[in-house]
Amino acid sequence: MTGKVHIFNHPLIQHKLTMMRDKNTGTKEFRELLDEISMLMVYEVTRDLPTEEVNVETPLCWTKAQVLAGMPIGVIPILRAGLGMVDGIQRLIPNAKVGHIGLYRDPETLQPVEYYCKLPADSQQRYLFVLDPMLATGGSASAAISFIKQRGCSNISLVNIIAVPEGIEKIQKDHPDVNIYVAALDEKLNDHGYIVPGLGDAGDRLFGTK
Repeated sequence: MTGKVHIFNHPLIQHKLTMMRDKNTGTKEFRELLDEISMLMVYEVTRDLPTEEVNVETPLCWTKAQVLAGMPIGVIPILRAGLGMVDGIQRLIPNAKVGHIGLYRDPETLQPVEYYCKLPADSQQRYLFVLDPMLATGGSASAAISFIKQRGCSNISLVNIIAVPEGIEKIQKDHPDVNIYVAALDEKLNDHGYIVPGLGDAGDRLFGTK
């Protein structure tokens, strides 16, 4: 299977993303907007999930209707900014199990190092959505996906709010089987590795640490 890149141009998503980009948007509103965009995005991310027909009794009669079939869903936020995307997704998919993965960059080798990874026990039998608001160089996301694959998982998609071509190219090179879902494809990275125009540091704005 070859992964695809899906860019969502829904007016509600774009409107809320514009508010997130605004440097004057405060922490509370930023957090709420990230939550809302994540919920809107997962509606599209799950569009192709398989369904099966069941019988259900309405107040008037029995009828045939559709329910989700096949694998259940797991969400894996990359610490820490990915945490801000979880609640919105779980409101639509309350049975989704949540794992967490944390990475840091080794100051000498500059390579991502895993410092925490806790996945649902049945992750290998789930569709997994890896969450991170920003896909910049792609190094952390690629490493996170690699660590998850090392634990036997294979049905993985990456969900980002904003990405740049460099990050998408990195994921497609390292993980050609992974679908990428983004709300916006921005222009480039600056000399400090920040997405331009972007929205600044998503983690700092989400948790008010800067």
